[in-house]
Amino acid sequence: MRYIIGDINKTLSDERKMVFIAGPRQVGKTTLAKTILERHGQPLAYFNWDTESHRRKILKEPEDFWRDKIDATRPPMIVLDEIHKYPKWKRFLKGLYDLSKDEVNIIVTGSGRLDVYQKGGDSLFGRYSLYHLHPFTVGEMVHGEEQKVMQPDVLFKTMASDQTTPEQSEALSSLERLNGFPEPLFAGTEARLNKWRRQHRQLVIKEDLRDLSRIREIGLIDTMIQMLPEKIGSPISLNAIREDLQVAYGSVKTWMSTLERLYYLFELRPYAKNLARALQSEPKMYLFDWSEIENEGFKFENIVALHLKKAIDAWNDLGMGDFDLRYVRDKEKREVDFVIARKQKPYVLVECKYSDMNISPHLNYFNERLKPEHAFQVVRNAGPNLFQKKSNGITLVSAARFLSQLP
Repeated sequence: MRYIIGDINKTLSDERKMVFIAGPRQVGKTTLAKTILERHGQPLAYFNWDTESHRRKILKEPEDFWRDKIDATRPPMIVLDEIHKYPKWKRFLKGLYDLSKDEVNIIVTGSGRLDVYQKGGDSLFGRYSLYHLHPFTVGEMVHGEEQKVMQPDVLFKTMASDQTTPEQSEALSSLERLNGFPEPLFAGTEARLNKWRRQHRQLVIKEDLRDLSRIREIGLIDTMIQMLPEKIGSPISLNAIREDLQVAYGSVKTWMSTLERLYYLFELRPYAKNLARALQSEPKMYLFDWSEIENEGFKFENIVALHLKKAIDAWNDLGMGDFDLRYVRDKEKREVDFVIARKQKPYVLVECKYSDMNISPHLNYFNERLKPEHAFQVVRNAGPNLFQKKSNGITLVSAARFLSQLP
């Protein structure tokens, strides 16, 4: 099953906190949560806020709605799906947890961002652990049930020690042709992908935007979404999007922020610490579903971005450190695609190349100035014979090999 299930079970048994599972629509959160329920012998203890009968029961019996669905002979556990759509969801969960934490384990899933911050009397601070579930990646496809989230220090030291395998290459090719969402990926056909993609967009735009925000300019947001695949890989100008759509700057900023909250896209801010002429403002943007990106180079960069984002969220969620994903670019337009920062200091540099086997001069430049512990140039079409090639502390590695080692 998915890569975070072991730590979720440990949190439920050892820490007695609620578990929040957040991630994009249709990424497998409900399937994961129901699998945990079934393995604990509580298959009926699932409640979805979008199901009217479940919603009525929760509102009518907010303290005891779950009791008649529990198998009393097994450890009590319940799943609450999409409960964040309830306007008073934080207050509801706080009351439920405080009253019942010694009686039942609680798993909460949702496609809206479940990150919660301490705020007034309805704070959930200290009452939950948050886990992010991402689309399938090369490593998860290759390793399956045996996949473990490796400590990053161990992972990066052994990253290029073996040759790329056919299974790694095939997994990367499948992800490029389809995407990492379970339904189209495992259906294996582009026809199913096209149907899924239309449905997925409608779910995000017409349901999630409606339920989780007061935004009403649905047609304009749909137009903006169709523009985004062409903007992958470069600092994104919200002002340029504003001009194209002929709307206020504040509207575009709100729409982008809402789409990030709904896990439709994610932004990377530039890394500028200790770099005098570094770009400090404009973010880069990537999509959770990269299948609409036509340019193969930009699609590859987006795939690497999501692999790194997934790894960093896993390391943070599992308590392996304090990591952040950025990019670096200066006013002379020298750029490295990704900077993994640990405790706000450069830890790993990653540059993507579709087929260039020559070490990037920009990667050399920033490697000398930022002095990270590791630096990689990840090449999509590196050929089957590439183990690794090192130059000035930079490791050249095939994309299939590199991505297969990440969570």
